[in-house]
Amino acid sequence: MTPAASHITAFLQQRLPVERGASENTCESYAYAFKLLFEYAGKCLKVAPSELHFEQLDAPLIVNFLDHLETERGNGASSRNIRLAAIKSFMHFMEYRVPTALEQISRILAIPPKKAETRLVRHLTVEEMQAILDAPTPTTRDGIRDRAMLYLCFAGGLRVSELVGLRIDDLTLQPHASILVHGKGRRQRCLPLWKETISALRAWLAVRGTALVPELFFNARGEPMTRSGFEYILHKHCRTATASCPDLSTKRVSPHVLRHTCALTVLQATKDLRKVSLWLGHANMQTTEIYTRADPSIKLEALESVVPPKLRSGRFKATDELIASLQAGSVMRGKKTSR
Repeated sequence: MTPAASHITAFLQQRLPVERGASENTCESYAYAFKLLFEYAGKCLKVAPSELHFEQLDAPLIVNFLDHLETERGNGASSRNIRLAAIKSFMHFMEYRVPTALEQISRILAIPPKKAETRLVRHLTVEEMQAILDAPTPTTRDGIRDRAMLYLCFAGGLRVSELVGLRIDDLTLQPHASILVHGKGRRQRCLPLWKETISALRAWLAVRGTALVPELFFNARGEPMTRSGFEYILHKHCRTATASCPDLSTKRVSPHVLRHTCALTVLQATKDLRKVSLWLGHANMQTTEIYTRADPSIKLEALESVVPPKLRSGRFKATDELIASLQAGSVMRGKKTSR
């Protein structure tokens, strides 16, 4: 029997960050997936997670774990597939470390991902986005910081991890204002900034002062802003914005909704999907195509450019005997009434 603890430690601490060059977010996501798996396996097998053996992580257990994610934890198909991808990556790693378990590994690798429902991306209208940007108080230090974060997150179409990971050195104000974004998969992109975004950032830099951390934004304790910290700030200002824009009360606003809103804004302005892909830092254009389904202007252009075929004119005539007799009776009653 092969203890699993040492192998999972090597996978998370050596294989992912060193050999594969995976980002910190990817490592955290995989670690959380195995935390859930080992807790579930330990409960099912009645052993401590640290005492689990690799041979016990067979295909039936993995399938039951994936079902548990959906039924007990309420995860969707996308979250289920992310956990499965982490498990499969670990199994590929184990092919060379435990070759005697190739049959067990191949069965796990054969587990298919679940087809996820493709929904329209959630986004905000111009009025809703403006209400959120106007919510922070521009006369307080926290309000100036929050306004700069919200504006930069929306204008740059940033992921929340990209926003909180920005450093003061990534910002350039002269001669042309831009921000260097460290994106997903260690891909960098340089984004120019709107004048409004520059004004919001200058206001924050004026009150930011000296900090012990290199990050551009930090919390009240002087520590780097976290993902959950920004989500709290966004939800707080969304509640404030509801007073001026009641439609926000019916919407679930997350940092990624601001990213979607930016993407649709760029698409409607440029009509160029490639520019949207470059702005968001997508590695594949297929990822960007989801915005064409949510943008009605593109479909309206297609509707206006197509000449529809004409319909032949005519009136319905009853062919059924019952319908014909009822129609004749209504005509006779109409004549008597007119007399």
